[in-house]
Amino acid sequence: MSRVGAENPMHAARIAELLHPFLQEASDQRPTTNDDLYQHISTYIDILLRWNARINLTAIRNPEEIVTRHFGESLFAASHLFPRVYALPSASPVVDFDFDLVNDQRTTTNDRAAERVADVGAGAGFPGLPMKLWAPNIALTLIESNHKKATFLREVARALTLTDINIQNSRAEALPPVNFDVVTLRAVERLTDVLPTAAKIVAPSGRLALLIAYAQLEAIRSTLPYLTWDPPIPIPESKSRLILVGHPEPLR
Repeated sequence: MSRVGAENPMHAARIAELLHPFLQEASDQRPTTNDDLYQHISTYIDILLRWNARINLTAIRNPEEIVTRHFGESLFAASHLFPRVYALPSASPVVDFDFDLVNDQRTTTNDRAAERVADVGAGAGFPGLPMKLWAPNIALTLIESNHKKATFLREVARALTLTDINIQNSRAEALPPVNFDVVTLRAVERLTDVLPTAAKIVAPSGRLALLIAYAQLEAIRSTLPYLTWDPPIPIPESKSRLILVGHPEPLR
């Protein structure tokens, strides 16, 4: 049984170096440190590699590839979906303004209730858990029908002492009626079959965020023609990956 993660945990400095291309834009705009984030990622990788020796959570075994392929993509998406509030030295806090589609008002992220986020087909926890690490204030629901994978997600959440996480060991279509502000999908099987179910649980003013390949773009737009789609956002360090965000209601 491989014990790579347990014997050789990744150093935070190396994780920071590997993630720089994905978080450069956010770092340039928000001069904050992410030391806790990198340490959490190191712990997460350790648990992932140990579990991966028993159940198939990811085909990627190399820790550095796990950082770039899984965490890099997930955190890049998180930085676009959940811009951080930050402060400058010797200055008043600076906040990001969002446009409230319901009330037609500008509101700060400090004034909003925690956004309800659902990761459908959470698997090994990407992108949901890295998004929670990036934006701890979100209320995260991880939807995963596989019992062993759901158990893994619970262990990671406990090890990282994450709060306000609801792990649903069921299929998305079996959930009681509920709406989320953000619904994410990444690397799920039969994507076009799952999309209508995912779209149904997006709140009227919410967002459906897909981490996909360029080749899937037209099929997604054809499957959900009633959504308003933002321009695709290319993911750094990849020639084929992008973020696609859809809205149930047209943006005003």
